[in-house]
Amino acid sequence: MKNLPLLFLAILTFRCLNPVSAACHVDDEAGLLAFKSAITADPSNKLSSWIKGTDCCTWAGTNCLNNRVTSLSLSGQPDNPSTYLSGKISPSLSKLKFLNGIYLQNLNLSGPFPDLLFGLPDLKYVYIEHNKLSGRIPNTIGNLTQLEALSFYYNRFTGPIPSSISKLTRLTQLNLGGNILTGSIPSGIQNLKNLTLFNLEQNGLSGPIPDFFTSFPELRVLRLSGNYFTGKIPASISALAPKLAYLELGHNALTGQIPDFLGNFKALDTLNLASNKLSGVVPQKFANLTKIFNLDLSRNYLTDPFPELNVRGIESLDLSYNSFHLKQIPKWVTSSPIIYSLKLAKCGIKLKLDDWKPAETYFYDYIDLSENEISGSPVGLLNRTDFLVGFWASGNKLKFDLEKLRIVKTLKYLDLSRNLVFGKVPSGVSGLERLNVSHNHLCGPLPATKFGASAFLGNDCLCGAPLDLCK
Repeated sequence: MKNLPLLFLAILTFRCLNPVSAACHVDDEAGLLAFKSAITADPSNKLSSWIKGTDCCTWAGTNCLNNRVTSLSLSGQPDNPSTYLSGKISPSLSKLKFLNGIYLQNLNLSGPFPDLLFGLPDLKYVYIEHNKLSGRIPNTIGNLTQLEALSFYYNRFTGPIPSSISKLTRLTQLNLGGNILTGSIPSGIQNLKNLTLFNLEQNGLSGPIPDFFTSFPELRVLRLSGNYFTGKIPASISALAPKLAYLELGHNALTGQIPDFLGNFKALDTLNLASNKLSGVVPQKFANLTKIFNLDLSRNYLTDPFPELNVRGIESLDLSYNSFHLKQIPKWVTSSPIIYSLKLAKCGIKLKLDDWKPAETYFYDYIDLSENEISGSPVGLLNRTDFLVGFWASGNKLKFDLEKLRIVKTLKYLDLSRNLVFGKVPSGVSGLERLNVSHNHLCGPLPATKFGASAFLGNDCLCGAPLDLCK
């Protein structure tokens, strides 16, 4: 027992030499406080814990190892501006010499390319997404050879993609989608042989898509939609068949036929070739796409016959505005237990809607059956949907009492124009964002809505604002 005071003294000495919560490095604190000082608005007080003299390893958004900050992660909520940060990214972040990850997402940060990245020797992961960075991406970006992931998704960068990106051979993810980049895809990108994700969607890129995809044996996501690419779908994309899950080439100016080899993509979850100039028939080998959940071939020049797909369920399908004559809604669509979006506008469908009995209606968000030869009533179908967002059926022969249609709270878009709909316009439509019931047989006083006269024209006897007063 007489040794207890010595033991207590030893424990006390050990604690003094090894603080339980040592403060972070002075350089890291200074760099972070400089970052905070460059922020001009922080309405949700994200940085309220960033107080000088406190341990910056406990501050919101920081992670530390051995009392050095190794990552900075701050994000806002996409639809809530009160969670954003405004201002610029301070170059003083380069004081954080052990930083290996920067994650600044859904904020409101502006300014040019953050050159501070060049001063961070351990940096591997950069996700500066949904901000307002602008100007050009400098060619010196090729010096960041340690990077494994680079995402400037949805900013405002302009100019060409620097050819020096080809030096970033450790990259597994390259995401420059949602900017204002122009020019062609640098051929040197084929050096990035470890890519699993390659995203250049929603830019102003042009020229042919390079035929270099044999270089990416690990690629799982390829997104090039929303540009001005021309020419045919490159043959080398066939090399991606074993692992590719997302192939999105929509909203370009691609020509030629859909290649047969796409039927070999056994792992494909999503295929988007919409809004191009593709022609000919859809390959019969599409029957092999047993795992496909999202298929969009809309707005091309595709012709019959459309193949029978062997899927257990499909989540979204859009074949609208081609030259198909399907006659019926395909059986593999009707039997799907998970479908939420069905768009078959102008697909040559001839049926009585009351006779269509889909296996599941609960999940439907979007249904577009416009410009077909569909008769009957949608009431039985739509009154079994609880989360419907949009229903478009203009230019058909639907005949039903509009007042019997249940307007669910989620519904935003309703287009029943150019049909044979009768009855009164229910007050429930006042909460919609868009409505068109023109050119039907509706009658009676209109409820108070925000819609213009064009939404109601061409009916038998509708009256009240914005039409003529009721007599």
